[in-house]
Amino acid sequence: MKHSLLATLVLSSCLSPAMATEQSTAPKLVLQITVDALRGDLPERFRSNMTNDGFVYLLDKGVHYANAHYQHSNTETIVGHVALATGAPPSANGMVGNVWYDRNLNRAVYNVEDTNYSELLTHNSNTESIQLDDTQNTAQGNGRSPVNIHSSTFADELVKSNNGQSRAFAVSYKDRGAVSMAGELGKAFWFSNATGGFVTSDYYYDAYPHWVEEWNQSDFIKRYSNQRWELMLDREKYLFSNEGNTDFKTEIASFNRSFPYPYGPSSFPYFTTMLSLSPASDEVTADFAKTLIKSEKLGQQGQTDFLAISFSANDYIVHVNGPSSLEAEDGLLRLDSVLADLLSYVDETIGIDNTLIVLSADHGAPDAPSYVTNHGRTTADYFGAEALRSKGLFEKTKDQFGLGEEVYLYFENPNLYLNHDLIKEKGLDIAKVQRFISSELATINGVDNAFTASDIEEGNMPNTRVAKLVENNYFKGRSGDIYLVFNPGVYINAFDSLTVASVHGSPWRYDTFVPVIFAGYNLEGQKVHREVTPYDIAPTLSALLGVTFPSGSTGEVLNEIVTP
Repeated sequence: MKHSLLATLVLSSCLSPAMATEQSTAPKLVLQITVDALRGDLPERFRSNMTNDGFVYLLDKGVHYANAHYQHSNTETIVGHVALATGAPPSANGMVGNVWYDRNLNRAVYNVEDTNYSELLTHNSNTESIQLDDTQNTAQGNGRSPVNIHSSTFADELVKSNNGQSRAFAVSYKDRGAVSMAGELGKAFWFSNATGGFVTSDYYYDAYPHWVEEWNQSDFIKRYSNQRWELMLDREKYLFSNEGNTDFKTEIASFNRSFPYPYGPSSFPYFTTMLSLSPASDEVTADFAKTLIKSEKLGQQGQTDFLAISFSANDYIVHVNGPSSLEAEDGLLRLDSVLADLLSYVDETIGIDNTLIVLSADHGAPDAPSYVTNHGRTTADYFGAEALRSKGLFEKTKDQFGLGEEVYLYFENPNLYLNHDLIKEKGLDIAKVQRFISSELATINGVDNAFTASDIEEGNMPNTRVAKLVENNYFKGRSGDIYLVFNPGVYINAFDSLTVASVHGSPWRYDTFVPVIFAGYNLEGQKVHREVTPYDIAPTLSALLGVTFPSGSTGEVLNEIVTP
């Protein structure tokens, strides 16, 4: 029921002048921070060694939702970032994974690739790189855009709300971390290991802004030449002081297996890749973001602006070492310092009370099997894709349908794609083939379940939490015929160039659990324990600013943020 004008005036008179002003003035800047692979418990776990101005400030002075979980099953980077941007799961926004198979193109597709556009040329350095994430090798060309996202983003709706007076930007070390958050109407920048600078595509710009060229030409990363990643504190102060990394293997020559980790000279072919594997990449990202704030005068032109920053170092460090490691601990302590410096800069230039800060993550992370087994559990393990060939699976399919290995078109964990043309040529029912293969896959050790596309489309899924998350991850035309779920603590080592310790991407709680924190903007600190989802962030921002919700949004408005 609406308040009468008299009631509104009475209510306003009961508020202090400061409170009345706070509720009627929109923030000058929405700063959305995403920490890649930040499982929800990790900030609290390491807070004793943190400053008071980074994570601790957010945890204590912000509204901390301590029970936030994604509601989709394939907890990969692009899936989480687009969920944050759109307030929706893949079933609505279409981003089912870092890679999917496109039956029209007859090839695998990288999530933000777009062959209609190209990376804008910028200055080149002598650096080379190896891919830390083999999924990006799938992309055709280096063109990037958000056109594969089947929903508008919060950034899109903010820019549209006032005819472009609000501006939106996104910065990340990863291309998909930036493109996803910028949406169609924002501007995205990501780091290029090949050039040693930040780049964008001609989807966003015809030419680089002058300040971007200046930043790239300054060769900011050369300050790390011949430096090394060393422990920030005395070793005995760390929770995981005895958890050194001893299993790391890589193609990168001279990368140590324990602290200190040298970056090598800037002329070293894999210099920028070395930075990616360390907290240095977050420092580089933050410096570029601060330059963007200054150069674009964010929050200083009378309308609410939006800046998304995605920090990627934690994801790479966790992949290589696991979240319960000395490397991951020191990495988050260094990120804490980066956040403290960034928030201090925002306070100086815009004002923390004029800035609404949102921090979350794109997904969580499982502990390395070696860490779990060292504490007495024996079920954690790696799963080799070759196991899918075990138990005579191809022979059984041949016996049942007259189709052997050739019916298996493509596998991109967790989606298995079948050759529909061959199945139709045999006059077979695709649903029957799917169900036969899924039943055989479910018998393989390490596989928890195998769900078929037909069962999802026909509504024949079991009434379980995991099944619902798989449904939420299904998008017709992109998802596979069979969706594999591995047992808790079991996952595929999907990296060719690196032997990794931890791989996310499951529907289990360690991968769905992330922090959701709102701070600044005169919010008062509180911890909320009811279960929420990161999908709630985008509609909450929309409600607070009075703009249209993203078109596919399924999240709910968080009353602690929008209600005085």
